Amino acid sequence: MRPVLKSNVTLRMIRFMLMVNRQGQTRLSRYYQPVELSRRALLEADVVRCCLSRRKDQCSFVDYRDFKLVYRQYAALYIVVGVTDNENELSVYELLHNFVEVLDKYFSRVSELDIMFNLDRVHIILDEMIQNGHVVETNKSRVLAPLAALDKMADC
Repeated sequence: MRPVLKSNVTLRMIRFMLMVNRQGQTRLSRYYQPVELSRRALLEADVVRCCLSRRKDQCSFVDYRDFKLVYRQYAALYIVVGVTDNENELSVYELLHNFVEVLDKYFSRVSELDIMFNLDRVHIILDEMIQNGHVVETNKSRVLAPLAALDKMADC
């Protein structure tokens, strides 16, 4: 029997993604690590308060508890991602921009209402891009291919 080696190396990964408006209302949340429902509301409120209280000239990367927050503002929406300490913040920052570009391509200038009324589609897009906390696809056409197939079936 071979000995099991334990490693102190933590994996690079996305822990959660939130999309909130300026009032702090969560429009989208996806967790890639288990968090109890009772703790989610507290975590979201604290994370949102932390990001929304920052000035525009401050950095979009924040050390928060045992992980980092990377956030980006688009009009009235903020996208906030919690990542492990060893994750590359700039790559996550660019991922957020890519995610919004994909949403813009699908919805033709995405708005908060598009997200609210098409949450299932937004989750499909997000799931095509991130699985188990790891980025798996960034190509816009490939990310949107399943939705194009669904839309084509719906038109028939």
